Amino acid sequence: MRRRLLCFITLAVVVSIIAPAGVGQVSDRTTARIQKEVLHELTMLPFLTVFDNLAFKVEGDKVVLLGQVVNPVNKIDAEKAIKGIEGVEQVDNRIEVLPVSPMDDRLRRALLRAIYGFAPLQKYDMGVIKPIRIIVKNGHVTLEGIVDSQTDKDSAGLRANSVPGIFSVTNNLRVAKS
Repeated sequence: MRRRLLCFITLAVVVSIIAPAGVGQVSDRTTARIQKEVLHELTMLPFLTVFDNLAFKVEGDKVVLLGQVVNPVNKIDAEKAIKGIEGVEQVDNRIEVLPVSPMDDRLRRALLRAIYGFAPLQKYDMGVIKPIRIIVKNGHVTLEGIVDSQTDKDSAGLRANSVPGIFSVTNNLRVAKS
């Protein structure tokens, strides 16, 4: 139960950080409902992997989609899903499709093994939506998501830095508040 909650909170925290309270003529209650439905639709996308990172912000009746995906289908599916939500009039799709690169694919697999294969971090390897997102673009790595402690955040960063062939690691992991 806690793992499912942590996975769901991963996207919810992104929303709470970047989503404005209420813009224009849309009420706070409507904005909260739209945020909840957008979060649900994004977590239900069938082809999301640990190598994709999605975020959004709600600006009145407009939803801005942000993040990075490996598969272009995820960008298209995310926009389609959000357009179907009642109260959403506009979707600004700013999701970046990461470039195709065999080197980046090799790094993604090595990072997945290094992070999720490390015994203290294996607790995050449960469920479909992994709380530690691994974004690789041209050899540069960004870690996104939520972990339970500063130790876990530091461990993930160190494990990512230990993978040969990586140019840089940006650790954007956030520590969940108790």
